[in-house]
Amino acid sequence: MEKEIGMAVIVGACLVVIFFVAVKRKLEFILNFCLRAVMGGIAICVVNLVLESMGISCAVGINLCTLCTSGILGFSGVSLLYAVAAFQVL
Repeated sequence: MEKEIGMAVIVGACLVVIFFVAVKRKLEFILNFCLRAVMGGIAICVVNLVLESMGISCAVGINLCTLCTSGILGFSGVSLLYAVAAFQVL
């Protein structure tokens, strides 16, 4: 009987550790996504202002789609958004 209780305790401890590791990674992923989205939104604002001051009409709007793109892809996603906007202008 003691052997089964000991095995149950070990399995339970392993499951608790796996649960905490999974939650930590998920939390890290969500935090990373949010940080990228915020930085991408700031980058879009700055690039829009720079392009406007130079007289170039290639602006990217800030909406859910652009924030998700910059959140998933980072600054390469922001450059992708501007490439698509420039392609539409031509």
